[in-house]
Amino acid sequence: MAHYLGLDIGTSGTKALIMDARGRVLATATSEYGVLSPHPGWSEQDPRHWYAACVKATRSVLRKARFNGRNVAGIGLSGQMHGLVITDRVGKPLRPSIIWNDQRTAAEAAEIERMVGGKAKLIKLTGNAAMTSFTLTKLLWVRRHEPRVYDNIRHMLLPKDYVRLRMTGEYVGDVSDMSGTLMLDQRTRQWSKPMLSKFQIDADILPPVVESHDITGRLTRKAADEMGLSAGTPVVGGGGDQPAGAVGNGVVRAGLTSAAIGTSGVVYVHSDRYRTDPHSRINTFCSCVAGQWCMFGCILSAGGSFQWLRDTLNDSYDKLTAQAAKSSPGGNGVFFLPYLTGERTPHADPHARGGWFGISATTTRNDLARSVLEGVTFAMNDALLLLRSHGQRISQIRLSGGGARSAFWRQLQANIYGSTCVTINCEEGPAYGVALLAAVGCGEFDNVPQACRAAIEVTRTIKPDARQRDVYRKLQQRFDRLYPALKSEFAPA
Repeated sequence: MAHYLGLDIGTSGTKALIMDARGRVLATATSEYGVLSPHPGWSEQDPRHWYAACVKATRSVLRKARFNGRNVAGIGLSGQMHGLVITDRVGKPLRPSIIWNDQRTAAEAAEIERMVGGKAKLIKLTGNAAMTSFTLTKLLWVRRHEPRVYDNIRHMLLPKDYVRLRMTGEYVGDVSDMSGTLMLDQRTRQWSKPMLSKFQIDADILPPVVESHDITGRLTRKAADEMGLSAGTPVVGGGGDQPAGAVGNGVVRAGLTSAAIGTSGVVYVHSDRYRTDPHSRINTFCSCVAGQWCMFGCILSAGGSFQWLRDTLNDSYDKLTAQAAKSSPGGNGVFFLPYLTGERTPHADPHARGGWFGISATTTRNDLARSVLEGVTFAMNDALLLLRSHGQRISQIRLSGGGARSAFWRQLQANIYGSTCVTINCEEGPAYGVALLAAVGCGEFDNVPQACRAAIEVTRTIKPDARQRDVYRKLQQRFDRLYPALKSEFAPA
C-alpha cells in the first residue's frame, strides 16, 4: 500500500504526517523554530530554518511510524501564507522572510489602494483589499527601504515554496497560496497583468502557478538523502494553510463549512462560484480544488480569549467549561467582547479591545466563564452571517480545534450558528490535507472531493436546540450592538 507525507510549514514549527492510501494516519511529528523581531511590530524568519525543520520532522515521523521512507509515494506541502521570500539566481535568500503577522507595511497597503483607484477597484482585480499581511505590501517595502536588496531579486516565493525549491530545485507556487499575494487574478488563476504593470513588478521573478494536486517536481538526490526518502519522489503543489486545512476537514464542496477555534478562529466555506465581499470583511481565495474558491473570516482572539481566562483565573479548561454549563444562556445578562488583540472579521479594527458588559452584584464565576464562550461563538457567528449574506449555502458546519473538544461548547456552537454541526475522524489539519492532495496527484484518487469522501468520516452530529436557538438569535442582536456603541472608545487618544 502506498503512503504519503504531508508537511505543514507553520509559524512556530513544521509538522510532518504520514498516512496510508486509505487516509489512516500512522504518525505525526513537529520540529519548532522561533520568530525574529528586530523592531516592534516586525516578524521575520530565516527560510533555511524551515527546510531544516522539515528534514528533522520527516526523519522523526518516519521513526515514530516505524516506516521506511523509501516507500513514501508522494509529498504535499502546506505553509503559513503571505510570507515574502526573495532569493538570488541560485535560490539563496537575500534577507530573512517578512512573515504574515509583520505590521511594518501599513503605508504600502494604503499606497496600493490609492494607486489602483480605491478599495473597490483592488477587490475587483485581486479579490481582496490591501492588508499588511499580504505579500505585495512586503515586496514594496523592500523596494522602498532596501533598494540594493530589491535590485538583486531573481525569484519571489512563499514559505512552503522555498521548501519546495530546496526539495526539488523547482520554482513553483500554487493558486491557493498565491491568492494572498495581491498579485493573482483569481478569476483566471493567473498573475494579474494590471497589478504587475501598475506596481512595476517584473513577472520573471514570479513562479508559475499550478493547481494544488499538480505534480510540481521530484525530490533531488541530496534532499532525499537528508530527509530519508527516495530520490524522484513527486511533490505536489499543495496549498496555503487555510485552504489546505479545509481539505483536511473535508470542506471541498458547496454547502460545507468549517469552524476552527484555535488561538484565532476561522470560519471557512467552500464555493463553486467566485464571490467577493465589496468591503473585504471576509477574504476570497482560490481553493485547493481545481477551478473552485473559498471565502473565510478570521476572529483574532477566539480560543485566545478562553486561554486568557484560564491563565487569569489559574484554572483548567475543563473546569471552566463545567462552570459555564451551570450558568444560563446569556450568562445572566453578561456579555463578553473577545477583541483582545483587535479584530479582523467583521470589524477590521486593530484598535478594538475586549471587555465584559452587564456585570452586576449577582454575577458569578459561572456567568463570566459562559459569557467568554458565548462571546467567542457570537464573534464566529458574525463571520458566518457575513458568508450567508453573500449567498453561501451552509448545510453542515465541521467543528475543529478547542471548540470541538467540549460537548458543551459543541452544542453551544450549534445553537448559536443555527446549523447542524459535526466532528470528523481526523483533526490533523493542513498536514493531513496536503497528504491527501499528494495522494490525488499520484493517482490514488481521481480528484480531491473523492479523496475526502474516502478518508474523512463524520463521527458526531450535533443539531441545534430550537428553543435555545431562538434565545441566542436575540442575544446575538444585543452582542452585535456593543461594538458599534463602543468603537469610538477604542480609537487611540
